[in-house]
Amino acid sequence: MYVAQSFCHSVTVAVIANQALKAWRIEAPDVRQRFRLIAIIFPIISFPVYHLINPDRSSALFRLGALFDVNRWLNMELWGLIPVGLLFLLLLGFTTLVFFFQEMVPVLSNTLKKRGPEQEGTPLNTGPFIEQAARALAVQTPGVILVEDDEPHLFSTTGKDPAIFVTTALVNALNNEQLNAALAHELAHIARSKRPMLIAVFILRIIMFFNPVVLIKFRRAVRNEEKICDDIAVSLTHDPSALAHALRTFYHKADTTPGPAPRKTAALEISLEEYSHNLHLESRIKRLEAGPTNARDNGIIPFILTLLTAAVLNYFIV
Repeated sequence: MYVAQSFCHSVTVAVIANQALKAWRIEAPDVRQRFRLIAIIFPIISFPVYHLINPDRSSALFRLGALFDVNRWLNMELWGLIPVGLLFLLLLGFTTLVFFFQEMVPVLSNTLKKRGPEQEGTPLNTGPFIEQAARALAVQTPGVILVEDDEPHLFSTTGKDPAIFVTTALVNALNNEQLNAALAHELAHIARSKRPMLIAVFILRIIMFFNPVVLIKFRRAVRNEEKICDDIAVSLTHDPSALAHALRTFYHKADTTPGPAPRKTAALEISLEEYSHNLHLESRIKRLEAGPTNARDNGIIPFILTLLTAAVLNYFIV
């Protein structure tokens, strides 16, 4: 009952939140992220809270007057052969596998790498910019490490001693202003990682490992996180065009290296991943080039109305 209702409630919340974002024309990435987090957090607590309010909510009498009874659908059979409940379980199982291999395995792998030897490299002199930017964000000044690599890469590590790693290929591809913008983006990630709210949301997302709606919404929330850090970087550099140019160096290009052709399924998976990566980069670049919007609303009233609408509606979805 908990699994089935949490899935239905997350679907309802996702639809309501999406329509709210369109109706109020909300574009700020931090506000959009807040709306998407409703679909992650709400289904975790809705079932126990509703039953605390009304212990008879799962009774047959209540279900007769409900807007939607998931049990009726799960007990149906398609063409009299395939139980809908079996398809539902297969969907949850597939989502669990995706969660494990695409989200948990990389996290565990990165954790193990951090326990190993430190990444080899040499300190990069960035002038006073990093220290000033770190002071503005009230975080410890991270070390900037230059790593020998022919591919443009940039990533940061958090913890007691945060650090930003940048490859020689990226340093050679960018001028000083563009490099500072890219470093400011990673510094924003370091600052944001200190917020306990983000850690709590990730833990709650783990609880909903079986929920495909939460899987999608969490990934969109992560993409909103990139745009939030873009805004923080621009606030530090006051040069959105520099960050936009830096982002263009991270486009995935088709691999033309000679060798045996990959399997069709593997090639399709790689091409879809690259296409999704490039599409997200393009949306970030266009947003930076368009400049800041005139209106700035924290969306608190739409958020409260969306939450109340979802809470009332989902009470009658059992």
